[in-house]
Amino acid sequence: MDAREESEPTPMQNGPAVERKSERELVVTRNFNGSARIVSEAWTKPALLKRWWAPKSSGLSLLSCETDVRVGGNYRFEFGTEGSISMAFFGRYIEVIPDSRLVWTNDESDGGAITTVTFEEKDGKTLVVMHELYSSKEALDDVIAGMAGGFHETFVQLDELLVTLGASGS
Repeated sequence: MDAREESEPTPMQNGPAVERKSERELVVTRNFNGSARIVSEAWTKPALLKRWWAPKSSGLSLLSCETDVRVGGNYRFEFGTEGSISMAFFGRYIEVIPDSRLVWTNDESDGGAITTVTFEEKDGKTLVVMHELYSSKEALDDVIAGMAGGFHETFVQLDELLVTLGASGS
């Protein structure tokens, strides 16, 4: 392998660790190849979110994605098939530390959550920790029942996107 090949980004090939910390808390962690800046951008820029956020196996796409990534700013993600929106997720950002930490509300249901995502860079890789705090045990139970591998698939899609971004120097 030559020096150029050694420096080219490659997928991490590791799945996320998903752990229920309490009746109302879920924590998902995963390492990604890429700087905290690039990984954070993938979580905040609509054009990038559209490329990885929806699990391809679901048959749904992220049809509309609006983000105003600042404290008090809103977001709205609409999922569905071409021409038909089947669900929307929305809320507001309550903490934004660029390339380090995002905290937002999930206001689409009574059982919404507070999501905190941190980006910790070390040696060109970024550890992403996503912590979700739900309003009740039942709300988290519903999420766990409905996710069926969704975290793994979307994080693989994010990993593939990061390889593309790293290879293009974005």
